[in-house]
Amino acid sequence: MPEPERRTGPGDPAASVLVEAVRARLAARATPPTDDDVRAVARECGAVLGSTALAEVTRSVRAEILGAGPLQRLLEDPDVTDVLVNGPREVWLDRGRGLERTSVDLGTPSTVRALAVRLAAAGGQRLDDASPLVDARLPDGTRLHAVLPPVGGSCALLSLRVVRTRALRLSDWVDGGAFAAEVGALLDGLVRARANLLVTGATGSGKTTLLSTLLSSVPTDERVVCIEESGELAPDHPHVVRLVVRRANVEGAGEVGLSDLVRHAMRMRPDRLVLGECRGAEVTDVLAALNTGHDGGCATLHVNRPSDVPARLTALAALAGMDRHAVAAQAASALDAVLHLRREGARRVLTEIAVVGRTVDGELSVVPALSSDGRGQLVRGPGWRELVTRAGVDDLAGRTGVP
Repeated sequence: MPEPERRTGPGDPAASVLVEAVRARLAARATPPTDDDVRAVARECGAVLGSTALAEVTRSVRAEILGAGPLQRLLEDPDVTDVLVNGPREVWLDRGRGLERTSVDLGTPSTVRALAVRLAAAGGQRLDDASPLVDARLPDGTRLHAVLPPVGGSCALLSLRVVRTRALRLSDWVDGGAFAAEVGALLDGLVRARANLLVTGATGSGKTTLLSTLLSSVPTDERVVCIEESGELAPDHPHVVRLVVRRANVEGAGEVGLSDLVRHAMRMRPDRLVLGECRGAEVTDVLAALNTGHDGGCATLHVNRPSDVPARLTALAALAGMDRHAVAAQAASALDAVLHLRREGARRVLTEIAVVGRTVDGELSVVPALSSDGRGQLVRGPGWRELVTRAGVDDLAGRTGVP
């Protein structure tokens, strides 16, 4: 009498064996495994899958072959922004409330290394003893940074930043307490007046998310050209063109950097020229572009406070051989306003809006127009009148909600 077929489902020890069997059979395929593929291997293993178990096993196999394995569930959580791996049993995530340790067990250091190498390959990058550090973008947009031992200690280190594709509206920021509705109207006015904007803040403060929101307010008959290291900007706009850097191949050839992309973007008839983040000599190309008729441009810059912007721009421009006075002249002419964000717990808050100009002795200045009073309210500063003028709106006095 033949042995009865085994039924398996999520949580059954046989399920993990089945997942491994399917993974081994389909690992060489470039396309995701289908339900029929999983059923075929299940029959070979003597297992019968119900609809729930089939969906679970198929998902696990896809994660193992094409995704981040045991980390895939964390990356698919809509609240998770970062997943960090310090070791096989040291997996942390950020849901907007700070870092939390998870119960995920990745097995052994060799398993973590294999996962890091596979993810790097999925992002088109090489990760091995000769190239132990990698910064890549996975097919789903997730940003990967990985470090192999001994540079990273005794175990491979992974940092995964999740890119959310849903573009927020200004009203979403208002509802989330980032700023008042009247300030949202002012930001919308700056975009529609084609002001050149610099969004600043620390890591994780929401710079890219706010920039996507602002670009969603661009009139639909305008062409937006976005230049990025990794494609994170996701504006809700019908005419967005993306240019993403290409790193050198294993022979050290074929690199296309941000400066190259900025220069080429100027020839692509952009109505709005956008740089995802200024972090090197390309800042001089952006300032030059914004000084040659490309109004309405935007960029982000990593600084701790708006008053640090002049020093940061000067340091980056120095990489291209531009001196301080030239930077001041270019930036004061090119930039209209600085929007500064800060992370406060689970919230991202707009803490200052400033206007860019020059002092009497020719130095670059960032003058507060609206700034936090420390109690969650924005109060007017010396740059208020100039900000309203650049936004092309009325003074808003008496109806901004701003003291």
